[in-house]
Amino acid sequence: MRAPGFWYAPPGWASGVLAPLGWAYAKATARRVAAPGYRAGVPVICIGNLNVGGTGKTPTAIALIERLTARGKPVAVVSRGYGGSLSGPVQVTTQSAAQVGDEPLLLSAFAPTFIARDRAAAVRLAEASGAQVILLDDGFQNPAVTKDLALIVIDAAMGFGNGRCLPAGPLREPVATGMQRADLVLSIGDPAAQASFNARWPLAKPVIPAELHPLAMGMDWHGARVIAFAGIGNPAKFFATLRGEGAQVLRAVALDDHQPLSDALIARLQLEAVAKGAQLVTTEKDAVRLPQRFRTEVLTLAVRLRLPDWTLLDAALAKLGL
Repeated sequence: MRAPGFWYAPPGWASGVLAPLGWAYAKATARRVAAPGYRAGVPVICIGNLNVGGTGKTPTAIALIERLTARGKPVAVVSRGYGGSLSGPVQVTTQSAAQVGDEPLLLSAFAPTFIARDRAAAVRLAEASGAQVILLDDGFQNPAVTKDLALIVIDAAMGFGNGRCLPAGPLREPVATGMQRADLVLSIGDPAAQASFNARWPLAKPVIPAELHPLAMGMDWHGARVIAFAGIGNPAKFFATLRGEGAQVLRAVALDDHQPLSDALIARLQLEAVAKGAQLVTTEKDAVRLPQRFRTEVLTLAVRLRLPDWTLLDAALAKLGL
């Protein structure tokens, strides 16, 4: 489902009415995270967030996979498998996004990936596979596994919204509470968004700035007529990236996060694209949910995370022997 507009507006009557439910939600989260978790025999790095929805965790996981792999560290990813039908534990191999979830399926192209409703069971399976470091994709508020490094990822432009917890706002827990368990914050956005975030949300933990940049794939988007669709946390960011690359976006179709891409939906978009002399284009995460017969008909604009300075993160990895 799409986030209500009042989540990212100054606190008003709507969030005020729901605030007591938000306080109850925060208390329930606090009780849950206090439970002890499984201690793995290898370092566990949690890539989480305080907000519901997408903040850039998947590009962050890919960047860490590449960083650790370059150092000769066998990496595995563990995920709940949100949106998938399998309860696990199971390694993601040839399954569909409907079975294992779109994010685990995408990440499995970069590192062995394991899913389970019980994250501890997936971690044990990853350990048995020979992983020397495990990346928890999400799970910051899940106590099933003890974290050796907790990295909070935030969209700098969106920040923490109105600062209230579900359903009054976008937060899974209060910012101050979450920061007590976090080690580092990765803030993703352009310099203006970073400055605004830092002014609005002064944090007690180190904040590492980062940006998403399109992956060079030999495609010249300048002047390309496209119909773009995206079912991610913030579709507008994807559409802005396409326009920034010079594409002429004839229509931008914002879908719900993780929304299934039915044959009927893509066929309808394809007919519109043909009629307008345009090309269908989507995100890397949406591409893994495409019906098989449309895989060659839709182009993908992939993005990668860039950190101008890895010093803080490298220092945190070094403490774990990585």
